[in-house]
Parts: sequence; structure tokens; C-alpha cells
Amino acid sequence: MVYRPLLTLYALLCSCLAMAASPTTPNLLNDDTETFINQLLAAWGSPGGVAVAVVRKDVENDAWLVETKGYGIAKINGSKVTENTLFGIASNSKLFTVAATGLLINNSTLSPRLSWTSKIASIIPGWGLVDPIASKQATILDAMSHRTGVPRHDLAYRETQDVTDIVAKMKYLPPSAEFRDVWQYSNTMYILLSSLPKLLLPSRTPFTRYVKEHIFDPLGMSATTYSYIKANASGLLADGLGRQGVDVRTDPFGKGMVRKLAFPATTGGEDGNSLAGPGGIISNAVDLATWLQTLLQNGVKPGTNETVIPADVLEKAASGISVWSPKAAFPELSPVVYGGGLGRSSYRGHELLEHGGNVPGYNSQISRLQNDNIGVAVLSNDNSYGGTIVDIIKCHILDTALGLEPIDWNARYKGIISQATSSAPVPAARPANASLPVGGLKALAGKYTHPAYGDFEFCPFPSSNNTAVKSCRALASAVPQSLPGAVNPAIPTFLVTVDSPWATHLRFAHFDQAVFNVSVLRSTPTGNATAPYWTFDPDEFTPRLAEFSDGGIGLRGFWGEGNEVPTPEGNTPRERAEVWLERARA
Repeated sequence: MVYRPLLTLYALLCSCLAMAASPTTPNLLNDDTETFINQLLAAWGSPGGVAVAVVRKDVENDAWLVETKGYGIAKINGSKVTENTLFGIASNSKLFTVAATGLLINNSTLSPRLSWTSKIASIIPGWGLVDPIASKQATILDAMSHRTGVPRHDLAYRETQDVTDIVAKMKYLPPSAEFRDVWQYSNTMYILLSSLPKLLLPSRTPFTRYVKEHIFDPLGMSATTYSYIKANASGLLADGLGRQGVDVRTDPFGKGMVRKLAFPATTGGEDGNSLAGPGGIISNAVDLATWLQTLLQNGVKPGTNETVIPADVLEKAASGISVWSPKAAFPELSPVVYGGGLGRSSYRGHELLEHGGNVPGYNSQISRLQNDNIGVAVLSNDNSYGGTIVDIIKCHILDTALGLEPIDWNARYKGIISQATSSAPVPAARPANASLPVGGLKALAGKYTHPAYGDFEFCPFPSSNNTAVKSCRALASAVPQSLPGAVNPAIPTFLVTVDSPWATHLRFAHFDQAVFNVSVLRSTPTGNATAPYWTFDPDEFTPRLAEFSDGGIGLRGFWGEGNEVPTPEGNTPRERAEVWLERARA
């Protein structure tokens, strides 16, 4: 039985919502919005641009108002962003991964049947984690809601590494928290989810082709792809743009020298690569407008009655399984809970479902007010502040769509970042009397290994120490050109070459005794013959260090733990390590 006054109230609400999104409603992406966005890009010194999609539904007439538009710079050559410009959407790929998992769960031909509470160990033979309880009990829900106890460990996997190999080596990734204790973002768990179609389907269909066949193609998202090769060949892929030579402590919004960033994962074509599940989709505003409409219609393709994604799958993704943020960031917001590839919270009293995305060079925000029939997607190619810019634009559009007094989110965020950059701790200078361990760099150089992170060849600089190892001699010869300015000749340093979506090298600069400061670096082509590379440091404010000791190296600042998760403590480098690299035997 339904109480009749509630039915009356519901009818009134539907009527109000229908009127709010009437086809006669003025466009949101109008001249005022264009002025706002262009001024915003200028205020943040953005070298790039944004693409925006806004969808609103007229419930009464079952009609959509769809708007898509581009603003600012798409490429290093100055070409402009349009509605068809392609961007990496990064972690907004995760909802597609959860949707694909839900389609497998709804597949009645699978035997045994899959469910959200299926134990991963029962699905993937030999799978496990360091924590024996998590190994036995972890489910699909645990993996997609980031509550397995395993942190990011983003430097453990390789772009070219086979997904099944990454999944098999998860049993060696040290946990930073107890099972189901805290929310800890983990791309690795979404790599795991991406292994399921090929593992479970008789056709052994690769994950990326499964998503294309069951989501992209049915929805007509023809420009959307996991293939960098396809996107780049179209000529529509935006360049990820960074800033070189900016001192953010004194000039946080300076442009510096605008540089094109290398795309984070280029291999695999339509079959994808290890980054596909957690963050591999490339899309544009036009296709994401279709995606937003589908989400607002609970999985039904716009303009049809065809269900592409079952409503129960999207509801599970939007459910509050874990606590993403226990405290509201601003008075107008709320705490955030997390389902799968989606956060659930409140924006100025309106329920908000959204997720952000960030990979080097690209940022995205895809948001919807399900009860208000409004969806907004904003894409950016500004590496430095794109994540903030897309959020400000989203909030501005929502304020306008809801008829609310606008909040000056731009001023709020600029104030926060100005304060954060001006007060950012300056790394401690190396002591004037710093001493190396007995034997110096030569005694510490060589190969170190970890069962999940793989092998690391520590090449010492000055390069006079590199004569013993061929790969180190080659690195020493290449560094002046490929990593300009990366090595201070006055500081004993190790360089390690890595095959990572996020880095090409790790730099270990000596601090004192057995302690080295660690930086994650990416050798990035410039397209300039006289200075063909620049050295990009994507995490310059992330403190990392290494402690050498007999038999190995303890790494700290590497695992990307959740909020308020304590760092390991102990009396030895091994006890204090987040990740322990064992010295390889000769």
C-alpha cells in the first residue's frame, strides 16, 4: 500500500522536474557560460581547454535537451577544442568496468553463475593477497569499492605486462590496512575486474572488445575507444599539456613553457592494455552525452526502450558500500560513499552521483543529479589544474541548471591552492657533511627485485661508476639528452629505468648515510630537434625515500595508502618499508 499524500507529492515533484528541463529552457552552454569558461582558463593560466556535455530530461514529454561544446586549446599547435575532440577520461573508465562486470553477473549462461558477492579466490584459480583473510573472503564488491586493504601500488604494474600476470602477482602486494577497514583507492583491483570476460566467457573475449560489443556499440558511442592508436589516427585526440619551469610556490598559476605530455598507455590497440580497466577509455563530449542520458535512464539507450545495462547493475554501482570521504569538503557538500566507479553524495541538497579521472595530461569529471534529471561531463587536457577546472565548471553549470545563487567556486579553489603551494614544505637540503654508506655508490649499485614490482637495475651517477653494467653505460650515455637536468652532478645519485604508464625512470638522490630521496620522472619528447626531451616530474610534492641496508632497500611513500592510514614503523629499514626490494644474487 502507498500513502496517497506521498503519491500527490511525487506527482508534484515530477511536474516540477519536467518544467525545470523543458525543451524551451534556455541553453546552459550559452554566451555567458563561454565567457565564464574562457575567463576561468585564463585565470588558471591553463595551456589547454575543455569539452563539456550537458543533458537535461523533460520527463513529462520524454524529451532531452542535449548540449555539447568545446573551449580553449586542444593541441600544442594551437588548434581548438570542439565537441568531437577526444580526451582520456582516466578513472571515469571504472564505471564502464563495473557495468561490464554487472553484465557478466546477469549472464545466465555462465556456469557457475557470478554474483557481486562471489569470492575472487573462487573465480580466479590461485589468486590471493598477502592477508590470508582477504585472500579467502574478498569479493567483487570488495574489489570495486576499494576495501581490500591493498593500496594503490601504481608503480608495481607495467603497461605492457599481461593482465593475468599482474593479477597473479597481487598476492605479493603488501597491504596497508586491514581487510574492509578503510577505503583505499586501488587501480590494481580494476585491472583484476578487467580480467573476468576473457577468463569466464567461452569465447575468451578480451575485456576491451567485450565493452565495445556490449556497451559502446549498442549505445552508438562510435568515437569512444580503448585504443590510443585509433584515437590518435583520427586526428581528434587532444594533446595532454603540461607546464615546464614553473615555481608553484611563488607563481602557482604561471604557464611556464607549455609542453606536450606523452600519452600514458599507447599499446594494445583494440585489445587494450593493463590500464584499460582502471582508466583506459578515450572519448568526447558527444559520446559522453549519450552515456549520461543512459545513466539517467537507468541503463536504457536514449530514444529507445532498449536496456543496454540492467538497472540493478547501475544501482549496485551507485550504492554506498564503503566510505570514500567521511567529512564534507565544504558546507554545501556532504560526506561521500563509494560503490563501484562512482561516488554518492549531496550537492547543495541534491543527490549527486559522480567520479573524477586523472592521468598525465587529462582530467575528467562525469556527474549526474539522478533525481533532477541533469547530467554534466567536463573533460580537460590541462595536466596541472585540469582536475580543479573541470570541477569548477561542473559546479557552475549545476548552480545555473538548478536556479541556485552561484557560489564562487573559482575563488574558493584558487585560495586553497594558493595557500597550499605557498606553504608547501621545501625539501630539506642535503647536509653539507653528508656521508655515503661504506663502499659508496659502487657497493650499493646493482639489481634489486620484488615479486610484484619486478627487477630494478640501480645505475650510479657520476657515470664513471657505470662501467660494469652495459645497460647502465647506455643509460649514462642517454641521460644528458633524454633526462635533461635530472641528475645534479654534485649529489651522488642512482637512476633506475622503469616500464610504467606513469614513469620512465626513478631517481634516487643521496640525502645522508643510507637514505636517498626518490623522484618519479618521465622522459618526454618535445618535438624540438635542438632539445628533443624534457624531464617531467608528475609527483614533485609526493615525498618518497629509500633506505639501503644489508640485503635490500626499503621504499617509503610508494604504496599510495588511504587517508589516515599510518605509515609502517620499526627499528630497521625493512620493518619501516612499505615495499622491500631484495638484493638480487649475482
